[in-house]
Formats: sequence, C-alpha cells, structure tokens
Amino acid sequence: MSSVLLPPPNLQVTRIRLRDRQDLNQLPYDLCLLLLRVFLHTSQDLSGDIGRSSNDYPDSSQANRRSPWYQEGPKEIPAKFDTRLFCVSGEYVCATGHVTRVWNMATGDNVLSISHGETVKITAVAFKSGANVQREGPRLWLGTSLGEVQEIDVRSQTIVTSSTSAHPRREVIKIFPHGNEMWTLDDEGKLHVWPPDDSGSPNLANIHHSFRLPKGHSFSVVVRQQLWHAIGRDIRVFEPSIKVNVPFQILSQPLRQTGVGDITSGATLAAREQKVIFGHADGKVTIYSPEDYACLGVVNVSLYKINALCGVGDLLWAGFNTGMVYVYDTESMPWRVKKDWHAHEHPLINLWVDQSNLWQLDRLPVASLASDNCIRIWDGLLQDDWLDAEMEEHEAEYCQYREIRTLVMTWNAGASIPQSLRHDEIDNNFFRELLNSEGVPDILVFGFQELVDLEDKKVTAKSFFRGSKKRDASEQEHMSRQYREWRDHLTRCIEEHLPANEPYHLLHTASMVGLFTCIFIRAAERQRIRHVEAAEVKRGMGGLHGNKGALIVRFILDDSSLCFVNCHLAAGQTQTVHRNNDIAAILETAALPIERNVSARTDVFSGGGDGTMILDHEICVLNGDLNYRIDTMGRDTVINAVKTNHLNKLLERDQLLLSRKRNPGFRLRAFMESPITFAPTYKYDVGTDRYDTSDKKRAPAWCDRILYRGLGRIKPLSYRRHEVRVSDHRPVSAAFQMRIKTISPKQRVLVWDQCVRSFADVRRQRAASAE
Repeated sequence: MSSVLLPPPNLQVTRIRLRDRQDLNQLPYDLCLLLLRVFLHTSQDLSGDIGRSSNDYPDSSQANRRSPWYQEGPKEIPAKFDTRLFCVSGEYVCATGHVTRVWNMATGDNVLSISHGETVKITAVAFKSGANVQREGPRLWLGTSLGEVQEIDVRSQTIVTSSTSAHPRREVIKIFPHGNEMWTLDDEGKLHVWPPDDSGSPNLANIHHSFRLPKGHSFSVVVRQQLWHAIGRDIRVFEPSIKVNVPFQILSQPLRQTGVGDITSGATLAAREQKVIFGHADGKVTIYSPEDYACLGVVNVSLYKINALCGVGDLLWAGFNTGMVYVYDTESMPWRVKKDWHAHEHPLINLWVDQSNLWQLDRLPVASLASDNCIRIWDGLLQDDWLDAEMEEHEAEYCQYREIRTLVMTWNAGASIPQSLRHDEIDNNFFRELLNSEGVPDILVFGFQELVDLEDKKVTAKSFFRGSKKRDASEQEHMSRQYREWRDHLTRCIEEHLPANEPYHLLHTASMVGLFTCIFIRAAERQRIRHVEAAEVKRGMGGLHGNKGALIVRFILDDSSLCFVNCHLAAGQTQTVHRNNDIAAILETAALPIERNVSARTDVFSGGGDGTMILDHEICVLNGDLNYRIDTMGRDTVINAVKTNHLNKLLERDQLLLSRKRNPGFRLRAFMESPITFAPTYKYDVGTDRYDTSDKKRAPAWCDRILYRGLGRIKPLSYRRHEVRVSDHRPVSAAFQMRIKTISPKQRVLVWDQCVRSFADVRRQRAASAE
C-alpha cells in the first residue's frame, strides 16, 4: 500500500507560491504535510523574523528528553563543598568558594585543591587568558571577598602571585578573560583592566587601567571588545580599552525593554549573525544585535525565572530552578525546544562551555552546576540526537511502510450498563453507527470513564480501601460485572456490525475504579503485534486513589510503537491547574517497562525515549473526560452561543486551548487536536437533549476530548460527537490513518554507517569554524 503521510525518498520539491489561504486548502493532504515537514526542518530561512516580538512559546512538541551524556568519561563531578561559582577552560573545570578545586573533565581526576580558610571566600573566578588559546587553562585568577586577586598555577597547586590591593576592602564580583587581558570588577563598580606583559599574558604585577561602572550589577557579559553590563532591566554597553581616544561608554542611554523582568543571565550565540541574549526573572529572553544594539526580539520561553543561559554554537541552553535544562533552536519562528531533560535534582546555578574545546579536544563538553554542589558534563554537540534525527531523515531508505485505520471512542458513561442503550432507538444504534462510520478499522480503542458511580461515596470508599490491600490471584483475573458486561457487549457489536470475513481479537482490557479500556485488533494484524504492556497512573487523593488518573497501553506493531491513554482528570470549573498537574504527572511518569536494548530504542521509540513514558512512542492517542471547562462565561451565554452555532466564541475560552496558548509548560502542547466543530459534550440532563437544569446548573463544556501526536505518522480522518442520552456526557470518536514501518536490518546498518560518517564531517566543520 502506498503511503501519503511522509514524502517518498528523493522527492524533488520545487518552490510553491500560495496567493492566499484558499490555495493552501486546495492542496492535497500529503503535499500539505510534506510542506509542514519541510518547514519544521528548514525553518532557518525565517531567522530574520526574530526581530519581531513573539508571544508564542517555543514549540516543545518534538523535544528530545534523553540526557546528553558522553558514552565515555565522567558524567558528574561532586565538588564536596558549598560552591556557587565555577568555570571551564580546555580540559579543566573549576569550582570555588572557601575551597578551590579543579578537575580534569576527561578523567574526573582532582588536579587542584586549595583551602582559603574560614575568613576568606572566593567571590569571582576565571581561567587566565593567554597570548593564544593553547596557553590558556593552566592558571586561575581568583577574586576574594576582601578585594584581593590571586593567580593560581593548577599544575603546581601554588599561588604564583597576588595583588592584595587590587580592590581594597571591596568584594570582587566578576573576572573576565578578554583576549590577552583580564578584567576584574568589584561591588562598588570599579573595573580594572590588566594588560599583558612581555610574554603576552596578563600580569597582576603590571599597572592596571581603571574605569567606573554604575553600582548594582546583576549580570554582565563580554561581547567582542565590549562589556554589556546589566542592572535590573537596564543594559549599558562599555568598551574598557587601554588605548587612548576610545570612548568608554558606548551608549548614552541604557537598553531597556518594557514588560520584562530583571536580567538574571545572558549568553552570546554564534549563529549566522552574532546575537546577545539576556534571560529575565519572568521567563522572557531579549535578543540584541552587537552591531547596532537594536533589540531583535523578546521571546517568552518560560513562566519561571531563567537561572542560566549558555550559547553552544547556534543553540541556546537554559537552566531553571527545577533542575531542568532546555535547548532551544533560535533560528526558527517560533523557537523550537530541541531538547529538555532533568539535569539535576536541585536548582541549576550556571552553565558553562569553552567553544575552543571543539578543536582542542575534538569534543564540546557543556558543564552545569546545581545547588547540590554537583557538576555534570554534557555533550554540547548532542551527537546521539543528531544521529537520531539523521536516521529519521533517511528512514525511507531502510523502511517499508503501510497504512492502517484506527477508531478511538471516549465516553463518560455515567455508570450506565449496555442494557441502558436498549430503551431508545438512537441509543441502541450508537455502536452500529460508530463502527460503520469510517470504513473497516484495523484497531478499535474504546475508552470509558465512570463505569461505576463515582458520586456514590460507598463505592469509591470501598474501591479505595480494597485497592490498598493485596488482592489474591483469582480476584485479579476477573473483572467486575460492569466491565465484563461492556466487554461482552462490545464483542457482540463488532461481530454483528463489522464484516464477518474480518474477525477481530480482543487485544487488551484494563480497569481502574471507573476507567475502562478495551482494545480490539483485526485478526490479520494480531501476529504483527508484540510487547503489549499496560500501566495505570492514579491521581485521586494525591495519587492514592484511582477515581482519577489514566490507563496506559502500548504495543509494537511491525516496528512502530503505539500508545493509547485513557484519562479522567480532576473535575470542577476552577480546577484548571489541578487538571494540568494531573496530565503532567500522567505524561511524566515512567510507568511502562524500559527497553534496555539501545538499538531497539532508536528503531522503535522517539525523542530519545526508552519506552517507559507515553511521549517515548512514535504514535500516541490520548482520550478521556479531561474535564476542561469554558472560562469566564455564564451558563446562559454558553447555551445561547451553542444554539446559534457560535462555537468559536466558546473555543476562545476553552481551558485546554487557553493552557496550550498561555502556558509553555502545559504538557498537552505536545499533542494535536482536530478542529472542534461539534457542540459541547457536557453536561446534559440524563435522557434528554437539555443542558444541565439541576440546582448546580453547570455550564456546557468540551470535557470529552481525543488528542494525538506522531509527526508524519498519523493523520486524522474524523472527529465527532454522538447522540447517546443515557449519560450526562455525549460520546466522542476520532478516526485516524496511521503509518506503520518495517525495518530492513541490512539497509539500516548501511544508513547508520553513512550517518556516523556524516556526523564526523559536521564535527570537523564546526571545529574548523571555532578555530
């Protein structure tokens, strides 16, 4: 069967000019999807658009979550003392405070350890610059809380020289290596420039040149010949040159952007054109040109304070209090999160990279320091991610594809039983119409919520206390009566309403309090399925009770990983944050068995995952009573908008869509949802078409949703609701076309070898440019 979801290999794409949106709507689906993939992978052409302020948060839907460890060498170096300062030069990494220690990053060996006593604390540190890069690294400059500057020889572990009067009675807060000079700055704003001696290296014995900066330093960074100095939100640019007739203050007025917090961090990016980027306390970053000092843009990257920024080539690394590190592709618009991972268990303090390592050491380590006094070392070239992406680009060279159809239904059945459907002709025909709505599906997924009465306190209490006890084997092997009845009813409906020559097998069932998942597979597909695994995530009562949570099932079909998630999230009009936390816990829980074979991980899972988490899978469908409501709109207003079919007015206030738009940490941003063209599915008076007329008079809402993810591997065919009146919710269904791959092992080896050779070429090119 031919594929329409991904471009065929060697397809020649010519430039297409679209006059308006109507032209785009006339394009075939496969061409639209191809254009989307081309855009996602070549959006560097939009780098010039960075000058526009962006309210869009970076796109994190395809982020890789694997930690970028090196395969050889130490992964972490414990400092074993309280430190908030560190720096990197060549093979060395240094951390300091009341003690100064230096380690070799390649081996983890401690090569220097000096105690400064209880009364002296190091408050600034930098490796000494040299006449050339090869001479940098063996010596450190340390600034103290008493204003002294010391030079330490790493190899001999001795203090070579010191200047006790460098900054008398002031705290040295920053030391900057710059060319063959060193700059030192104290908390009073006095900046000293230490010129080189006859050897070409800066010397504390030489006469320094002094300059005065404003007090109140919050962050500063050297850019070319200049010092960009930040106080609060203001940035001033100075050029502290030892040459005469060079103006010190470059700009008469500070650079400042409205609507941003205080500056906390910064970095420079060596993209096509160098950029200076500052991180702010409110999670924004501002981008400036070092050429004309123009602000190129303001980008929201987080809701939280940015603790550290680091430019690694054309990628921006950012660290946060959560211990997370994010890597952003700043060449696309909006920015893309290329990678995010939990780098530390404690707040991250700083990130550091020495770009010259790429041609000196043939690798580019990025070091991170957290408040647990632990230094961790990461692969700045992201080699594993690069190889994964390259293999995906060439996937058609070693894979064969075929397409299958999947039908997914979600329904909060309100404790109803199959017999309830018999009392009304429309209700009775529900499953017949559902099963015949989109041809003959290969996979059928039924996700129910509230098959037991969750408002019955006796039922939920009994479930809670029984769930806390160890059940015997016989009890685990039998479903409750409600679940058995629904399983048997679904089996009969499939046998009656789908072609007899296409039998189905029951692949999986699972239940948790009111949640019930039932998956059927066409008989012809059953032998192609392996590794069926299931898990549950409880979210009721702080994770103790299964009245809220998720049922997860995954399996491998041919060589593609599929994951289906059936959810029931926290109820209540005002519980958006609770629901967001529920979905974050569900998606971030490593609930499934790990795939230990590294090669199998790469072939079957995506995003650097090991199969333990939902987002590790190539194709994911998430359904359920997600319970998101419509914000700031009264019940009568909502009902009138539904009656007049003004659904867009309501969708603008939908809590799920608003969270996706406003919250960069909202985990469902990783999923897509087909356009909603049907009326809200909750809450009805049971047995009627009237929205809730009880004393609570709940406003209608789209509680029942089906979302999906799998770029280039899944295509939505339909998204609709069904008119069944036995519950206060209407069922929702979605049909999908999925692209399934089969790998040719021999061809894969050939493509892999070519990708490895290509990466070696890329590394040599980057090393040459860094040199």
